[in-house]
Amino acid sequence: MTRAPSIPALAAPALVVLAAEPLYLLVDTAVVGNLGTVALGGLAVGGGLLAWAAALLNFLAYGTTARAARRAGAGDRAGAVAEGVQATWLALALGLAVLAGFQLLAGPLTRLLAGGAGPVAAAGETWLRVASLGAPLLLVSLAGNGWLRGVQELRRPMRYVLAGSLVSLVLCPLLVHAVGWGLPGSAVANVAGQAVSAALFLRALLREGGAWRPRPAALRVQLVIGRDLLVRSAVLQVSFLVATGVVARAGTAELGAHQVAIQLFFFLALVLDAYAIAAQTLVGQALGGGRPDDARATARRVARWGLGTGVLVAALLLALRPVVPPLFTDDPAVVAQAGLAWWFLAGMQPLAGVVFALDGVLMGAGDVGYLRTVTVGSVLVGFVPLSLLAVPLGWGVAGVWAGLTLFIALRLVAVVVRVSGDRWVSVGVGG
Repeated sequence: MTRAPSIPALAAPALVVLAAEPLYLLVDTAVVGNLGTVALGGLAVGGGLLAWAAALLNFLAYGTTARAARRAGAGDRAGAVAEGVQATWLALALGLAVLAGFQLLAGPLTRLLAGGAGPVAAAGETWLRVASLGAPLLLVSLAGNGWLRGVQELRRPMRYVLAGSLVSLVLCPLLVHAVGWGLPGSAVANVAGQAVSAALFLRALLREGGAWRPRPAALRVQLVIGRDLLVRSAVLQVSFLVATGVVARAGTAELGAHQVAIQLFFFLALVLDAYAIAAQTLVGQALGGGRPDDARATARRVARWGLGTGVLVAALLLALRPVVPPLFTDDPAVVAQAGLAWWFLAGMQPLAGVVFALDGVLMGAGDVGYLRTVTVGSVLVGFVPLSLLAVPLGWGVAGVWAGLTLFIALRLVAVVVRVSGDRWVSVGVGG
């Protein structure tokens, strides 16, 4: 029997894929920033809308990974590839819907996000109309990531995503400044990079052979998984918006500190989420191959990796507390408020490490309905109530971050209880 890859061996390339887009966006922001505040604001508005759509539809990667892994674990590579084919059809359909929606509503949406008509809203609309042409390509890449992860081929997605990011990195400064296209040049560079990545994922799928006809039954099953993950993502997005709105009412310094801390939270979540992807692949293959004991063993191992990494990250955050916040701002009030959030940010990392890892275990097992319910419940019981109480009680940043910490703690209890039992263990390839 071929030995399964280790968790770090699967997590490392997954981390590169997860980090590629945020790192490119940092470069894109720096390039556009030289055009002035209007262009930078337009990029923030348009880019935020496109990123929001991509986050909601990320089930094309996560849902496909779980189903493809089960097929691969049962020795049915052709079936795993077929899951990728159906996910690609779904990606194209949803991508065209997103494209049509943004072309029709780019103006109203950017004006809503920018707080009314003006140069920033107009710049965001221009950027979004061009960049949304890449929506079908972006979603095809998500589907490609999904099935390749399912068959334990994580290095190819890494190469494909990096190839697209490199094209965008080269074109962005050239089109924005050298060619003189300004902000639309940034959008064109995005689409070009997405086209390269999508073409590579499609080529990998075509080389596997097999039928390319859409199968409505398979698409319906993927949509059911997608529905649960979409609801989960939407609730998370709304809860973070609520938290930001609450902090904004507490004061400018509090809002600046929250922005610094929450961006670090999102970045660190990428690191820990790499273990979730490894867990999805290994658990899905174990259950698909009728090896529930292997799935349970993977759950224990990935939880230990998540906990250990979380403890390490927490220690680094505490050690760097006097150093990092001043790198983002020289305002003493913002630095002081960031110091309050810092204790919560560091303290939750060991908890988050286990939560994200076990999320991946349950996704790999196809137990996404439970994850949806747990996430919604933790938001409604922990995150949102404490965040809303922060203003009348004068808790400010500390109140919001206490709510976020409680949100993570409630999820931790729920996923540990679930994984400790047997209800998530369902062998076979599923529907």
